[in-house]
Amino acid sequence: MSLNILLVDDHAIVRQGIRHLLIDRGIARNVTEAETGSDAVAAVDREAFDVILLDISLPDTNGIEVLKRIKRKLPGAPVLMFSMYREDQYAVRALKAGAAGYLSKTVNAAQMIGAIQQVAAGRKYVSPAMAEALAEYVSFENEPLPHEKLSDREYQTLCMLASGKRLTDIANTLSLSVKTVSVYRSRLLEKMRLSNNAELTFYVMSNRLVDMAPASGA
Repeated sequence: MSLNILLVDDHAIVRQGIRHLLIDRGIARNVTEAETGSDAVAAVDREAFDVILLDISLPDTNGIEVLKRIKRKLPGAPVLMFSMYREDQYAVRALKAGAAGYLSKTVNAAQMIGAIQQVAAGRKYVSPAMAEALAEYVSFENEPLPHEKLSDREYQTLCMLASGKRLTDIANTLSLSVKTVSVYRSRLLEKMRLSNNAELTFYVMSNRLVDMAPASGA
């Protein structure tokens, strides 16, 4: 796997270190650097990236806002948040806004590489501690959980959407038309009282409905 990566961080020495690591290890064939949120959005407009590694603290805006801008342009963009802030401060917000994962700057090289590869493969990444916190975040009492009200097809569609699959991919996997899958998506969002794929993904991760195993070395 040799990836095209966008690295967004306001510290040049951090960008240089990560770029050298990813290229030297053969993880990336190219690492485009961006110092600000505006630079990041401009880069996404110019080029497609396999993974966007995005810091939260940027000189011109908050990384969460940059994430939202990128997701509005490219809903399927694989954005991995990378920050010095503890997970319990920003991870939930980032995941709800559509991030594919949240990575602390305290991780080692193996953990970073594992997280990037996991996100590039279309999976989500959270640390073991965050996975446990997410599992406890959503608590429904005295009634079935929202996903338990779904039909089998709706539930399959839910998990595939949360895993980053497109409607066309889901349709091919389930041997259905794209229109039918779109109907399932609309139904499950209505039944679960969700508004979009970002909220859907956050719910699925919170309830551990899809594989959220941490990357190797985590």
